[in-house]
Amino acid sequence: MRDHTPDFKMHELSIENKGLIRQTVQQLLEKLAGDGKLACDSLLEFWVEVPGVQHPRGTFQGGFLMPDSFIYITDYFTCGVQALKPLPAYEESDGGVDRVWDDLFDELFYQIEIFTSTAVSPKGITLELWAGNRLRPEGEWVYAVDRKIELF
Repeated sequence: MRDHTPDFKMHELSIENKGLIRQTVQQLLEKLAGDGKLACDSLLEFWVEVPGVQHPRGTFQGGFLMPDSFIYITDYFTCGVQALKPLPAYEESDGGVDRVWDDLFDELFYQIEIFTSTAVSPKGITLELWAGNRLRPEGEWVYAVDRKIELF
């Protein structure tokens, strides 16, 4: 049996890039919740563009582009409220609100580091981030807030 795992070396995001991503994602999620659109199927999705690296994106039969990855927001925050409220398990644990953000960003940073591992330097890497709800199965956004950032 052959091992089809790609041969890559992950590069940890810099503190500056983690801070930029953290600030951007917090703004997106606060806007989503503040608009009353934090539904139980809300997603935080992202695409990663690495300069000079061909990265074909897949499609569903309906033809919409799939993101590189996503996180279910309601794995961390309560849905159906107009403010970001951690799940009860987080509120009852040590660290509360800080812990929910730490867990969400640990997962997000890990996923981004996988997709940026092919780059020699983070310079020029662009992240497109969306938070919102998709119409299923068509996949079009019903509601989304988005932001594009370049790592440095």
